[in-house]
Amino acid sequence: MGIFERYLSVWVAASIVIGVGLGVIYPPLFELVASLTVANVNIVVALFIWVMIYPMMVQIDFSTIKEVGKSPQGLILTIVINWLVKPFTMAALGWLFFEGIFASYVSAETAQEYIAGMILLGVAPCTAMVFVWSQLTKGDANYTLVQVSVNDVIMIFAFAPIAGLLLGVSDIQVPWNTLLISVVLYVLLPLIAGIFTRKKLNSSGKHEEVINALLAKLKPFSVIGLLATVVLLFGFQANTIISQPLNIVLIAIPLILQTYGIFLIAYFAAFKLKLKHNIAAPACLIGTSNFFELAVAVAISLFGLHSGAALATVVGVLVEVPIMLSLVAIVNKTKHWFNP
Repeated sequence: MGIFERYLSVWVAASIVIGVGLGVIYPPLFELVASLTVANVNIVVALFIWVMIYPMMVQIDFSTIKEVGKSPQGLILTIVINWLVKPFTMAALGWLFFEGIFASYVSAETAQEYIAGMILLGVAPCTAMVFVWSQLTKGDANYTLVQVSVNDVIMIFAFAPIAGLLLGVSDIQVPWNTLLISVVLYVLLPLIAGIFTRKKLNSSGKHEEVINALLAKLKPFSVIGLLATVVLLFGFQANTIISQPLNIVLIAIPLILQTYGIFLIAYFAAFKLKLKHNIAAPACLIGTSNFFELAVAVAISLFGLHSGAALATVVGVLVEVPIMLSLVAIVNKTKHWFNP
């Protein structure tokens, strides 16, 4: 394990501080980078995520992807957690905290917007970053691709009805351009690059030996991409973090509880199902992370750029990376609980 992986939590903490600091000192720089978007997808962040995901895609071997069908439990677990559990527990926690515990700290209107933002996060399972979490836990690359692909297909049909049900809104316009461009940038393009790379390396005749050597060289760049993404995300929201610290904390508390709670439910179920660790890890981590671009885009279209709903989705972005890294650490330390 290299120095980047060994002290990853330290580097991430430093990146958060650097991001907030630079965002306060040089706001025009981050405003410029934040403006480089296509359908609410930031191109610079997408580039860094692409750098993170590419090594994972090189590992995917389409000749063995059919083996996923022989162990469908991990895929079923992901679907159940993402679509039958997570949206409803997120809504329940939102109502509990902002209509109950925190009711005296925010207005009734603001509370409803915070709840709405949380619900939108809960109905948008992760598409991109899950490849990173899977790689950090040595997850099965082929299985992870299938899990993400199936979730993306379900999202097309289930996002609007479930979000509408929980929000009490009958006409939710899904930003299809955001969804499509995200899938193309985060899944399709790096997948094509990975397939092309693998094909070229396999033509050398050394196959896995050459591929493993390349992955070893790419690994530091993958972590650097993660750290750069953290700097940007916190830099974008530096002024919000500084100007609204109490609101950030109030929103973060139920989001953190939701993330750990969903993970524990999924991880316990994976253990009971006797899944292999390299399948259990991504299966559980997919359900705990979010497709924040989609959630933010819908929150802005429904409630406005400066709404409480938009703020809640942004807080979801900010808390996700540190929390997910802690879950990656838990998954790696409990590897011996599962089958190899």
